[in-house]
Amino acid sequence: MKNSIAERVRDFLKIYPPFDLLNAKKLLDIAKEVVIIYLEKGDVLFKEGANFNNHFYMVRDGAISLTNANKNDQEIVSISDTGDIFGVRPLVAQENYKLTASAHEESIVYGIPIGSFQQAAENNSKVYKYLITAFATNAYDAYTTKETQQIFIDYLPNNSQDIANFQTANYTKKPITCSTSSSLKNAALKMSKNKIGYIIVIDDTKKPVGIITNSDIKNKIATGLFPIDTAVTHIMTSPVITSKKDLTVADAQLQMIKHNVAHLCITKDGTVNSRLVGVLTNHDILVSLGNNPSAILKEIIRAKRTKKLRSIRLKANTLLKNYLEQNIPISHIITVISKINDAITVRAIEIALPKMPTPPPVKFSWLATGSQGRKEQLLFTDQDNALVFEDVPKAQYKETQAYFLELSKHITKSLNKIGFEYCEADMMASNEAWCKSISEWKNQFKDWILKPDEKAVLLSSIFFDYNLVYGSQKLIDQLTNTIYNTLENSVSFNKLLAQDAVKSPSPLGFFKQFLVEKNGDQKDLFNIKNRGLMPLIDAARVLALSKQIKGINNTFERYEKLAEIEPNNKELYESCSYAFKALTKFKTKQGLRHNTSGKFIDLETLTKEEKLKLKRCFKPIDEIQKTLILRFDLKTLPI
Repeated sequence: MKNSIAERVRDFLKIYPPFDLLNAKKLLDIAKEVVIIYLEKGDVLFKEGANFNNHFYMVRDGAISLTNANKNDQEIVSISDTGDIFGVRPLVAQENYKLTASAHEESIVYGIPIGSFQQAAENNSKVYKYLITAFATNAYDAYTTKETQQIFIDYLPNNSQDIANFQTANYTKKPITCSTSSSLKNAALKMSKNKIGYIIVIDDTKKPVGIITNSDIKNKIATGLFPIDTAVTHIMTSPVITSKKDLTVADAQLQMIKHNVAHLCITKDGTVNSRLVGVLTNHDILVSLGNNPSAILKEIIRAKRTKKLRSIRLKANTLLKNYLEQNIPISHIITVISKINDAITVRAIEIALPKMPTPPPVKFSWLATGSQGRKEQLLFTDQDNALVFEDVPKAQYKETQAYFLELSKHITKSLNKIGFEYCEADMMASNEAWCKSISEWKNQFKDWILKPDEKAVLLSSIFFDYNLVYGSQKLIDQLTNTIYNTLENSVSFNKLLAQDAVKSPSPLGFFKQFLVEKNGDQKDLFNIKNRGLMPLIDAARVLALSKQIKGINNTFERYEKLAEIEPNNKELYESCSYAFKALTKFKTKQGLRHNTSGKFIDLETLTKEEKLKLKRCFKPIDEIQKTLILRFDLKTLPI
């Protein structure tokens, strides 16, 4: 007799990871033992410090708050929605609960039996890899850093070199092979034709049985020990050292050192008893280690030409893709890629300076604005930059400005060749409107702040997020102090910024459907930048300015700082920080997948899980906009 309840449970589980990695029969076996739990708002499922039980959990409907006790009250560190799993500590560590789980709203929860799950997932490395990486890098949980140091310490990187070691090793997927009946002469000709220094000997079932290298030919043939027509089986090194497909760089290095070999045969199950699927060489390891931040930054410093800088920046895209595939925390990815982008810009400036007829007449500063100014530029985007130079006598101003405009044209041209498109609105240092003396820049910002209008608000959203990339820090300190001193004397400017920050409504319509573009080339596509990221970016900016937060331009760092100085709103700010990082990661993955900026998304290409995750990220947008409306009394402003 069919168990219709178990089948319905199975049909729900199979939509979400890691259950989507199990076959239907094993999933049904789990579903038959699932405990269905109904919780009213406020009901507690398990408490912090309680002994672990025999289940972990998945939200069927509703939402579950995970809270951490502090000195005063319960601090919400994450909220699990439909399809999310939680309470996995008994599964991975068999330790008492470190958090309290309670119903954030009326909810239905599935209790997944750990014993049945482990039996069903036995020998399924993908399931456990998912659990480890998903929970070790879940940035939504404010306590993640502390937790991962205890539970997942062997899986998380601590520095650039560790990250390189943490990556999956890239191996040759179509290795050059010969059969056991081949002669050495034929094998050598094959090696020569393919310009490689080794060949794998395989049997009739494609299993690797030996390897021949250039060293074998030199030591055994050139010395006369064997004739050139000898069978490969007479001189091959056997048995070969094998490994599985998903080994890390660190694991590969250890195996090569342990066995004193320079080649690993990658087989279907990792043993000599299965089919050969690839070869990993010592050279492959060196290439993997070379594609890390430290090596890339060294290459940038040594680069002599713009063409070389472009190839290096493309390496950074590969690094970015690897980081995302390895579930490296997005906050770390943003930091690394931002440093690379700034280093690329610095080197472009250094290459441009000798092209000028004379050294710079006065000190100057090159500013990145927009996304690079916020240190959030992951993919190639258009340029936003500005230049500030020291004050000069009025009679020398035009000549000095002309010098820096010419320099800026060289720099922006180089950045364009590297892959950063020219700004369509010409908001670049090569435009005299954005290439000024420090006094002119001070006057410009004062004018925007004290005489605000729609254009001033638009420009402020770009130029208030600046970051010194090259040149005089002193000039920028002067500019920053002027901005914040002027803000203290303006009541209406922050209100206008706040009004601008709430002009974009929630990305979801009345019936929780995505709001897509209605016309044009992007019709029916979802604009994740304008509808998802920009409301969070704009809100963080105006709140940071109103709180006189200096030196922090990055959006998620702004929210983290706000959470620190406004503990009453800590939960909201931390959820905004999480949402921004999650949306940034999603946009970047889409951009890499489709070779675009990731700005516009075809919702039909998304899975149900991806859509649910997106919707969860949109929740803080509505809350932060309500906060701005109340805080800046926006109802009194004309619309």
